[in-house]
Amino acid sequence: MTKTDILVIGSGIAGCAAARAAAKKGVDVLLMTRDSSLEESNTFYAQGGIIFRGDNDAPHKLAADIIAAGAGLCYEPAVRVLSEEGPRCVQEVLIDELQVPFDVVDESSDEYDLTAEAAHSVRRILHYKDVTGRAIETAFLQALAKNPHIHILTNATAIDLLTLSHHSLNPLDTYEPPTCIGAHVLINETGVVDTVFAKETILASGGLGRVFLHTTNPPGSRGDGIAMAYRAGARCINMQYVQFHPTTLFHPSGRFLISESLRGEGARLMSPRGEEFMKRFHPNGSMAPRDVVARGIHQWMIESGEPYALLDISHKSPDWIRTRFPGIYEKCKSLGIDITREPIPVVPAAHYSCGGVSVDALGRSNVARLRAVGEVACTGVHGANRLASTSLLEGLVWGTRAGSDAAEGTLKSGGHYFPEIAPWVYERETVDPALIAQDWLTIQQTMWNYVGLVRTTKRLDRAHEILRELHLEIERFYDKAAISDSLIGLRNGVQTALAILLAAMECRESRGCHYRSD
Repeated sequence: MTKTDILVIGSGIAGCAAARAAAKKGVDVLLMTRDSSLEESNTFYAQGGIIFRGDNDAPHKLAADIIAAGAGLCYEPAVRVLSEEGPRCVQEVLIDELQVPFDVVDESSDEYDLTAEAAHSVRRILHYKDVTGRAIETAFLQALAKNPHIHILTNATAIDLLTLSHHSLNPLDTYEPPTCIGAHVLINETGVVDTVFAKETILASGGLGRVFLHTTNPPGSRGDGIAMAYRAGARCINMQYVQFHPTTLFHPSGRFLISESLRGEGARLMSPRGEEFMKRFHPNGSMAPRDVVARGIHQWMIESGEPYALLDISHKSPDWIRTRFPGIYEKCKSLGIDITREPIPVVPAAHYSCGGVSVDALGRSNVARLRAVGEVACTGVHGANRLASTSLLEGLVWGTRAGSDAAEGTLKSGGHYFPEIAPWVYERETVDPALIAQDWLTIQQTMWNYVGLVRTTKRLDRAHEILRELHLEIERFYDKAAISDSLIGLRNGVQTALAILLAAMECRESRGCHYRSD
């Protein structure tokens, strides 16, 4: 058994910001991740950048851009928090304290090189080449490693959130308000399940793109946090709004994100014949909001019969391309594509969840002592479609707010109740990896084909039949099988897929990322 003041599940920008803010108040923080490396997160792979301040920019301009991209569904109080506090948080935390080496205009200048991205009215995006997330993540982890109040646990998978109603051996706790008291955690190296009690638990577990066949997300984005919160009784909202990034590299080796910054810097979407077809779908062409561009490419592919579109930035200086986009250049070059001379074949892929665990301005969910930050959470900022480069900013702002407020709450409180809970029961049935692989393939193909870019009632009904039966089979399998990270991920994946599907079935209005052709 382990006890801590604050348990943070996830080590991306939101989890790191929460851990840093809480530890600065002097409380003990346990920061855990399922991977053997703390770096492994969606943040680490983020290319484009993070919102700062553009020339003649103002909070109301940023807010207007967010709301316009969000298809009118953004929660305006949350948008105000982000647009008013975000740039200041970037300055104070990332620039002044962590000294993230964002790109400047030239070596003799201290003026930041701000880039443009689709649906932004001004150039306001800070970046470090095309590996911005890596630069931020590295700076955060270096700072956290020096803080004596932060304890790191890697290669550990959260199994379930502990709650009074589900886990307390005192039957009278059923009458208490829904309350989180920590988590069951599998130590992957030993197979031991630890009970981690926490005065406050902060979910920062990232995204869910891996429930789709094609995604930009790393392998850990299985929807673990959504599934755990769902089972614990947390309210999850806007789950139907899954954003598909319009430009990912089309290659047999898999999908690779091609940052929106390329289009911000002048890259053009076109057909093999050189037609800039996006003008048919939106006046802004290649710089239209992401949901419009993704569906435009999808529709054009259907009409033309082409397996991909082309994204061309080869009209720019080769030296400039290699300097500005070194990560994308090297990745494409390794696959035989020289982006300084030829266009990149691109297709849409699942990228970001605009929905998640419903939280307030301090990251609090409807379950007491449980908060959520980053992509696993839904603050209402993104509405029905996320504006480019708001995700890192939201993770930074809400992580900082939630961590600070959670720490203050633990310091002010006279005590936190931790009930007696039953010991973990270890099952011994051998897990066949082939079954897990096949079940994952069923989930991913079902979600891609029936709950993807374009949805219909018949497609959603078919997905419901498949996933409902598979969910029951997996739960029966889970009850008897030896616990493992892969089994936990499968259980969470099907639960998350169902949450997306059910939300899509209930929402009959096409809006933002959720498009129903019927």
